[in-house]
Amino acid sequence: MKIGIIPNVTKPDILNVVSRCVEDIQKNDLEYVVSDSMLKFEKEFNALLKKSKFLTDDELIKTSDFVLSIGGDGTMLTTAYLLRNYSTPLLGINIGKLGFLAEFDIEIFDSFINEIKSKTYIVEERMALVGRSEHNKQDELYAINDIVIDKGPWQKMIELTIKVDDDYVSTFSADGIVIATPTGSTGYSLSTGGPIVNPKANVIALSPIAPHTLNMRPLVLSSDQKITIIVNSPHEKIQVSCDGQRVYTYSSPAAIYIQKSDKPVNLVHSSKTNYFEILRNKLYWGLDVRKTNNSK
Repeated sequence: MKIGIIPNVTKPDILNVVSRCVEDIQKNDLEYVVSDSMLKFEKEFNALLKKSKFLTDDELIKTSDFVLSIGGDGTMLTTAYLLRNYSTPLLGINIGKLGFLAEFDIEIFDSFINEIKSKTYIVEERMALVGRSEHNKQDELYAINDIVIDKGPWQKMIELTIKVDDDYVSTFSADGIVIATPTGSTGYSLSTGGPIVNPKANVIALSPIAPHTLNMRPLVLSSDQKITIIVNSPHEKIQVSCDGQRVYTYSSPAAIYIQKSDKPVNLVHSSKTNYFEILRNKLYWGLDVRKTNNSK
């Protein structure tokens, strides 16, 4: 079992966090390799890191049994993008704010190593989205959470026409629309009023962003359906972002074609937790805050 470690080197105290992970892995006699992005801290390495093997992210992914992403949800989405052409499982350690995807905190990682050694952890397939624009077919629109089409820096709304499997659905004005996977349903989609979708559901959620109509509501589709979004803007450009990280600009009018990727993302989870427990602990979903306040 070889663990590849890809950290977010911009995080505070990342050197100490990586050092701690390496120590936990090494004392359990597991093989590991570290991203060469950590070499920027080479002068501050402890004895164990000095003896460690470093590879480029691409080589690390190719040679690891699973990849450990250290940072937060954003870091994990970045790492998942690097893994998009591989089936290598991905485990997230959170040292950020929420850590919904990166469910492990550094304090409990050492206890999870027993699951790694016994291979009792769970690998869960998560849907990803792919898309293309008629303007630039070379752009790779890929997302684990969501693809967002919006007005960009302009102040006025854009007009959106939705088609599903070439069937006309609706035309409306809004600031944009979020096309989310079940994994992304607890992200931007949720803040626009979209539904929470269990990751085991094979569906795609479409959630308008501030639609200028009272009867335009989120729409849930089968993941086998193909989505076309035709965008008209009073300005020259519209914006498409993937997981909030890769942003593309297209001339208006534009047609964006979106569907499920044929390559899922493999996420590693502890066998001791479940999705609903994470919902309650991270998002306080289903908890009655009145009872919490009364208990004080």
